[in-house]
Amino acid sequence: MKNFLLTGMLALLVCIGQPEIGFAQIKTAKPRAGINTKAIVTMGASDRRSFDNDWLFSRFGLQPQGTTIPEPQGLEQVAVNDASWQKLDLPHDWAIQGPFRMDLAGETGKLPWKGIGWYRKHFNIPEADRGKRIFVDFDGAMAYARVWLNGHYLGTWPYGYSSFRMDLTPYLKFGGENVLAVNLNTEKWDSRWYPGAGIYRHVWLVKTNQVHIGHWGTYITTPEISKNAAKVKLAISVDNQGLIPVNALVSTDVYELNASNQRGAKVISAKRSVIRIGAGDSVTTNLQAFIFHPKLWDIVSPNRYVAETSVIVNGKVVDIYNTPFGVRTLQFTADKGFLLNGKRVAVQGTCNHHDLGALGAAFNISGLRRQLKILKEMGCNALRTSHNPPAPELLELADQMGFLVWDEAFDCWKHGKKKLDYNQLYDEWNEKDLKAMVHRDRNHPSVFIWSIGNEVMDQRDVEMTKYLAGVVHEEDPTRPISNGYNDPDGGRESGAVVALDVMGVNYFFSQQPKWDADPRYKNKPTIGSETASCVSSRGEYFGEKEYQNWQISSYDTAKPGWGCSPDEQFRTNAKFPNLLGEFVWTGFDYLGEPTPYGSDETNLLNFRNDPSKKAELEQKLEEMRIHNPPSRSSYFGIVDLAGFSKDRFYLYQSHWRPELPMVHILPHWNWAEKIGENIPVHVYTSGDEAELFVNDKSMGRKKKKPDVDYRLIWDSIKYEPGTVKVVAYKNGKEWATDIIKTTGQAAKLSLSVDRTVIGPDDYDLAFITVKVEDKEGLIVPRSHPLVKFIVEGPGEIVATDNGDATSLISFKSHERPAFNGLALVIVRTKKGMKGKFRVKVNSDGLEAAAVTIVAK
Repeated sequence: MKNFLLTGMLALLVCIGQPEIGFAQIKTAKPRAGINTKAIVTMGASDRRSFDNDWLFSRFGLQPQGTTIPEPQGLEQVAVNDASWQKLDLPHDWAIQGPFRMDLAGETGKLPWKGIGWYRKHFNIPEADRGKRIFVDFDGAMAYARVWLNGHYLGTWPYGYSSFRMDLTPYLKFGGENVLAVNLNTEKWDSRWYPGAGIYRHVWLVKTNQVHIGHWGTYITTPEISKNAAKVKLAISVDNQGLIPVNALVSTDVYELNASNQRGAKVISAKRSVIRIGAGDSVTTNLQAFIFHPKLWDIVSPNRYVAETSVIVNGKVVDIYNTPFGVRTLQFTADKGFLLNGKRVAVQGTCNHHDLGALGAAFNISGLRRQLKILKEMGCNALRTSHNPPAPELLELADQMGFLVWDEAFDCWKHGKKKLDYNQLYDEWNEKDLKAMVHRDRNHPSVFIWSIGNEVMDQRDVEMTKYLAGVVHEEDPTRPISNGYNDPDGGRESGAVVALDVMGVNYFFSQQPKWDADPRYKNKPTIGSETASCVSSRGEYFGEKEYQNWQISSYDTAKPGWGCSPDEQFRTNAKFPNLLGEFVWTGFDYLGEPTPYGSDETNLLNFRNDPSKKAELEQKLEEMRIHNPPSRSSYFGIVDLAGFSKDRFYLYQSHWRPELPMVHILPHWNWAEKIGENIPVHVYTSGDEAELFVNDKSMGRKKKKPDVDYRLIWDSIKYEPGTVKVVAYKNGKEWATDIIKTTGQAAKLSLSVDRTVIGPDDYDLAFITVKVEDKEGLIVPRSHPLVKFIVEGPGEIVATDNGDATSLISFKSHERPAFNGLALVIVRTKKGMKGKFRVKVNSDGLEAAAVTIVAK
């Protein structure tokens, strides 16, 4: 048995300069009086502050309505008159407000994201900061970022998903005004999904002394862990950007860290390391210590620590750097699966693109936190960052909330899927982008697998796979490397998979027994890196039909040719218990890629070795081109674009949370036009059997066959208005009950909000669900009244949505039809204001509703 025990692997980092002095052994103690429990606002450098506010923006090239404005020359110069430019705060996605256009590709959301954007920021740096180093850190900018300060070119970073740093110091005017200019060009970028456009993630201003810890300059590993003690090794890179050599003392204290980033008890004080750093040089030193009786990080109790590292020169602290981390063991085996801290954990993951629905690609932590809470409720314990490095906050939330993360780098390598995708950058940038991802993310305990690609055209290339895996292993040998294969047999046949630690299979498991027996792979752990691809529209049911009116039936059986139902994948997982688990495509609907109502030719890649399937899909794609469907977002999600659960949510919950008493009936029971006709009824339950009743008459009791049945079906129920009830049982005892009823006509609106108290800044959002109800308070299915949204007081509407993949109404609209009884409005506090504000909704003929939000 191959046992990929990652805790036993340690980075080979050399201590340049004087050797480390030693380490201290301090037992974990209870918090003492005087401990600083104030939350750490930002991680990394201690003087790191938001640089998001008060930017100016102007768009050139392709415009939202389809026209073109030529790009002027010299927009990086200080003297440019930018008084008429749009004033905004970051993060910013210049395309999300639309308009949706039928002439644009459905695969990228029918949104006008291609264009040339210029951002300018006027700012001052105090004279007192002269002698410091000043940096600007970009978490992500889409795409082909070029940066200038005061007319001087600083550099570029073309890959829009990478985080990067620029040094402002050489061209800064201390005590005077500075102008930072950023140029982005998405006309040079192609995508298979909606990528967004603009400086769509956060930007930070970092101030340090000349001697300071480098960018992402700490690397923490825990190579030896037992119940009694955990060895902590810290590799710390210190830069000297001054003009003379220095002797520096480097020390680290480690504290407990709670989910609110509040520092608790000190658990380690590592003895100081003395290093000598030449002018313009960088030195890496190693410290180590033991945590006694460590609190382990896992998906149930995500315990964390924070390392506070200080650099001292001539008796003065010149830098402090905070690094959160966790203590846990990762073990990947070909026969026992994945073990976290020695216990088997089935990976119950979802794949997700980076957009936040109606918010677009512009990152918002409230929006992401809401998504992760929904996934957690379903039983999801792992996230795949499809198919690019995520916003850093995703990893921070995963650390805090207890998610495992498959951290992915690329959707293609040297040979692209689109003319202007990463293939244009590969030769020059692959190593830089891989290192940027690993260096930024390697201290996060949630990251448990690195992925070098997804369904890349080069997946059979042995040398390329070996090279890219080698780059990642060199930077972090403590985690396994994988790759998502939609040609898994070809990749294994060629031998490319030998270079990987974990085999990632997208969909095609038919020959798994063959490869489990192959001498090259019999000890290779395997995971479903992408599974199911089931498609559905929330609240739509078509009987025997699966596709109608650009919607898809929610009986959860429809899927593209390469995909399968959730049930079928569950059976595959049961058939091959050695699999580590799965990442479902997808957790949430996302902008773009509206399969099967899209014409994205890259879908053909899933049938590169099956000519008959490829020909069939080519015909369907041609039909889509002719009909030009209105679909602008995917149907793959277990949860729709607005964050409302589809029926599939309960199917996954029933399987992934077997200890939770639950049962769910579908479809709804409003079929006035089908009295006496057959309406199939499906039941999802964590129980093992159930009895169905229609108007108190038993329709029979059905039992699941283990590893075969994951839903119970009554396929010959004659519709009559009234009540449908199901009683689920487990081990012969009553387990859970669900009831659905025929509703009356829509009579009123009701509101529910995820939070009634929000912060005063415009990043903190409240998500308000609008329900269309009858007079008894039951949600009325198949109801689509036009809902109007009004805000009174110091609040404002950010976006609205309803989860309908065919809606071409701008997300910025203040009115929108409900979709099958539900709609969403997202609100925030007006910038700089506090107090209460009231959100009201109304619709002709329906009783209005309102909710009050408090902005603190």
